[in-house]
Amino acid sequence: MILTRLRFLIQTISFILLMYGGRLRLSLGHFLPCFGCPYVGSCAGDCYLMALQGSFWGFQIPFTGFLSTWGLRALGMFFAFALLVLVLNKTWCGWICPFGTLQDWITGIRKKTGIRESQLSYKVMDSLDFIKYIALVVLIIIPVLIANAGLHTDLGLFFCQICPAKILLPLFNGNPTYFSVDFTNTITMVMTISALILSAGLMVGCFFKDRFFCIFCPMLALITLFDAIGFLRLKKNINSCTGCGNCMRICPLNIRTVHMEKEKSTIRSPECIQCFKCVEACPQDETLKITFLKWTLYSSSKKNILAFFDSKKAIGKKRKKN
Repeated sequence: MILTRLRFLIQTISFILLMYGGRLRLSLGHFLPCFGCPYVGSCAGDCYLMALQGSFWGFQIPFTGFLSTWGLRALGMFFAFALLVLVLNKTWCGWICPFGTLQDWITGIRKKTGIRESQLSYKVMDSLDFIKYIALVVLIIIPVLIANAGLHTDLGLFFCQICPAKILLPLFNGNPTYFSVDFTNTITMVMTISALILSAGLMVGCFFKDRFFCIFCPMLALITLFDAIGFLRLKKNINSCTGCGNCMRICPLNIRTVHMEKEKSTIRSPECIQCFKCVEACPQDETLKITFLKWTLYSSSKKNILAFFDSKKAIGKKRKKN
């Protein structure tokens, strides 16, 4: 289908540019609303969570010297981050994030092997929602505590030390360095072992559950804070919805909001990564739409659904002949 192919193309191009663009001297700064890990060594831009942590090193009680050191630069990076989120909203997560793309590739491998996705109950999914917000708060508070304890030279950027992207994404640059453990430094040893355990657990989770890491991602929590004012939105014509549930079944994060919404035309969910699979899966003309400000970029269509099933039938017939 058109949207699926376009998303795959953009994900692939984004992965190549963000992961290897640094080799071509492409520099996008330190304010990307997605995981572009500088530990890869060839990234074109850095994840904003890195800058966010760094900016709070200046918050030494009673917050003296912040504006004279990191303050102005931190504000500049924040406004650049906010502008990008304002324009593209959470498509950064669903279409551009290298770590999100890696999760989709892992999902593709699982599907090729014929292993079914593990389904978490809605009760469990709802109970996990708050974790990414706790992670975001901790990500902000710990650098403040580290700065005031004078330990930042040992701990560095706390979240980055345990982030699975730091462990896994450098592998695409042929760099397994962050799998090694320094047993001579207790702090480094504990952080590295914690990161390895977390990465292994998350990768197993990503294999059996679509976009498993996104459930806990503090970047998604941060972007969600701008969701209400983002230019790119998902809209629903509640009067033409038949309640078929396709949108709910196709969603990689098992979001019910699109299906359940009966009053508002603009659909927002904290867990949504704006992959827009729901728009493609909707069989009703113009019931779901992707809009940018006042313009409609793409809308659901019965014709597209029929064309999709016709193509599946054609593939099935070819396989039977072979």
